[in-house]
Amino acid sequence: MSITGRVQGVSFRMWTRTEAEKLGLAGWVRNEDDGSVTALVVGAASAVSTMMNRFWKGPAGASVSGVMSQDTNPRQQPNGFRIIG
Repeated sequence: MSITGRVQGVSFRMWTRTEAEKLGLAGWVRNEDDGSVTALVVGAASAVSTMMNRFWKGPAGASVSGVMSQDTNPRQQPNGFRIIG
């Protein structure tokens, strides 16, 4: 998923990890050079859908202008949820 708007410098990655862990999701989140945040979110369809909805709000201080999802098939199932990059 790609999240755009004011999403860097507002603890978006830490918030994402916390929310993903609450939902039992696996994957990762990272900042991009263009100011967006990218996340790989893997888990039950209902939990992934809930996370997508939460991305639109984000943490305090964030101003999300877009959430774009893309189906992916990771080579290996990630364990846990981590912040990378």
